[in-house]
Amino acid sequence: MFRNCEGIAVDPVPFLVVTGLGFAVSFSFGPIYVMELGASFPVSLAAAAVATLGTAAVAYHRYVWTERPGLRGEIPAAARFRRLIYGLVGGFLAVAVLALPLVAQ
Repeated sequence: MFRNCEGIAVDPVPFLVVTGLGFAVSFSFGPIYVMELGASFPVSLAAAAVATLGTAAVAYHRYVWTERPGLRGEIPAAARFRRLIYGLVGGFLAVAVLALPLVAQ
C-alpha cells in the first residue's frame, strides 16, 4: 500500500494510471521529437525516460503524498461528467497538436 505524508494508506490507482499514461505519451512522442531536434536514438530514449520519471514524481506528490482520504466526498454526477468530457476533449486536442508536426512535413 502507498502511504501519504501522515502515514495513512491511500488508493494507488490514480497514481498508477497517471504514471502509465505519462509513460505511454513520453515514449510515443518523445523520441520522435527529440530525434527531430538532431539527437541520437539513445539520447531521445533517455529524454523520454526523464519525462516519464518527472511525470511519476509529480503524480506521486499529487495522488499519494498530499492525498487526504478523510476529506473525500461525493461529487455530483453532472460535475464528474463535465470533467470527463473536458478531459476527453483536452486529451484529443493534445494528441492532435503533438501529431501535427509529424504530419505537416
